[in-house]
Amino acid sequence: MKNGEVMELKYIVKDNTYFNIKQVLKEEFNMSSRLILKLKNHQRIILNDDVTYIDKELAVNDVIRFNLDFEEDNSNIVSTKMKLDIIYEDEAMLILNKPSGIAIHPSILHYENSLSNGVRFYFDKIGLKRKIRPVNRLDRDTSRYSYFC
Repeated sequence: MKNGEVMELKYIVKDNTYFNIKQVLKEEFNMSSRLILKLKNHQRIILNDDVTYIDKELAVNDVIRFNLDFEEDNSNIVSTKMKLDIIYEDEAMLILNKPSGIAIHPSILHYENSLSNGVRFYFDKIGLKRKIRPVNRLDRDTSRYSYFC
């Protein structure tokens, strides 16, 4: 998740399994309709080195790249300095050991002291402009690994 790294996915068409780019995004990369729309709107879908659209028909040996390098807004989460026990981190995922007694999401009772607030501080510190997306939701009193994408 280091700043400056470009996150790009690549797919080479081997056969006629998929008719268009949207099918590749959904079936090969399990992308949500919301993310596909974001890629389309930011012109981050590249077919054979040219920006293209999601309904573009495919041919064998076409090279599709999906550039996921765009900024996302986290202004809805207050940045709060806290110690994070990082278990694993790569360009797509951050896994934390969640201590008991801390909430995952900000709320009325935990506006500035949730794990997401600490992740926002960490993202700001490393210059990462990504949305905070907790993958699992644990109760405040549960201590386990927490996954963020």
